[in-house]
Amino acid sequence: MAKPPRPDPKQQNLRTQGVLHHRPEAVTDELFCQLDFFDPRDLLQVKYEMLRRVETDGYSVSTAAAIFGLSRPSFYEARAAWQREGLAGLLPKKRGPHGGHKLTDEVVMFLHSEYSNDASLTPSELAEQVEAHFGVQVHPRSIERALQRAEKKRR
Repeated sequence: MAKPPRPDPKQQNLRTQGVLHHRPEAVTDELFCQLDFFDPRDLLQVKYEMLRRVETDGYSVSTAAAIFGLSRPSFYEARAAWQREGLAGLLPKKRGPHGGHKLTDEVVMFLHSEYSNDASLTPSELAEQVEAHFGVQVHPRSIERALQRAEKKRR
């Protein structure tokens, strides 16, 4: 019985870093087909070369996007990120919210203060106080977690 193939460490690293191109077979650019240095699985390298082909070599956006296995909107997003942040802009960003938008520092300080004054307050009661004071509806479980995090920071 044949052993299963060992996972490619570079592919694993690219996946972990979030820069694994999901369609490397769609990359038909001559450099990626002819030279080992260019890896069609490396999305960061693919995006950079796509931008370079348009900016330096004069390729059209449609052609460059097609030969690198990406869409035209992907090209424009990559170009805007490149212009804004340089090479770091081509790295993937974390998806989803990047922090609590309701439980601001001010709200957490208020919760901590109220809870310190009266430890018998339930998270539901604290949620009502937050809504009355800030006009923001916060789930009681979110309040519990925020108070737990604040307590851990104090230790």
